[in-house]
Amino acid sequence: MRIVFMGTPEFAVPCLQAVIDAGHEICGVFTQPDKPKGRGYALAPPPVKELACRYGLEVFQPETLKDGAALSILQEKSPDAVVVVAYGKILPKAILEAPPLGCVNVHASLLPKYRGAAPIQWAVLNGEETTGVTTMQMDEGLDTGDMLLTAETAIDPEETSGQLHDRLAVLGAQTLIRTMEGLETGSLHPTPQDDALSCYAPMLRKADSPVDWNRTAQQAHNWVRGMSPWPGASTRYHGKTLKIHASRVCGECLGPAGELVEKDGRIFVCCGEGALELLTVQYEGGKRMPARDFFRGHPPQTKENLSAQ
Repeated sequence: MRIVFMGTPEFAVPCLQAVIDAGHEICGVFTQPDKPKGRGYALAPPPVKELACRYGLEVFQPETLKDGAALSILQEKSPDAVVVVAYGKILPKAILEAPPLGCVNVHASLLPKYRGAAPIQWAVLNGEETTGVTTMQMDEGLDTGDMLLTAETAIDPEETSGQLHDRLAVLGAQTLIRTMEGLETGSLHPTPQDDALSCYAPMLRKADSPVDWNRTAQQAHNWVRGMSPWPGASTRYHGKTLKIHASRVCGECLGPAGELVEKDGRIFVCCGEGALELLTVQYEGGKRMPARDFFRGHPPQTKENLSAQ
């Protein structure tokens, strides 16, 4: 099959690799423009561009898809289908309608749940036990197109968003290849989404990182997992930001929500229900370290409350 691939971040790399390995003819790769990175702010290519260049594929990095130039490229390349994986740009109607087999998207949730930019993170933040990937025929809505194939996977209770991201990237690639095979043979039967079952997964912000200690210990633990690796769960301690990289749900805590409790060298935070043990933390301007080592050097006062900082 003749394909144009559109994708940008690391999540899309296994999909592009799978399409290459499956022997499809990739007549062009669209990705976001290079962006400044690192201390020197040197322009760095997106991960998809790096892979495409290793295979000598033609790469296009338009600033916009709305001026007709991208459509002209597509019409010139004449692909059978366009594959879109975390590209980061909205496709105009004219592009959606250009390829004979349509534009196929790989989305990291079991649609219609978690439409939007951060489905992996919100599945973990909300304590979901399962998630998966969905391939769909794109339309003009936000992740509203007819579903083609789904693949489900359990979420480990201790799994972070970063770990789940890596697993879903591989699962997405496998599901994409099955989808392309179905498109070629005409064996797929698109299924409309039930909008009544949908929910939105907005992009995370740094302002979302603080843990609400009034919630249950399980919910606080999910927040730590879901915010990893970015923007990272946090709280305030002695007037500075304390990031929480790893935690563990424990038993009851008799203190008010947010109160720090030290027992046998271990550090616990009382929650609205239960307690959360802090395992790995990082103080503002410092390195991440075991919580017991950090609090040995920065001991809490008696009945110190994180939520009051």
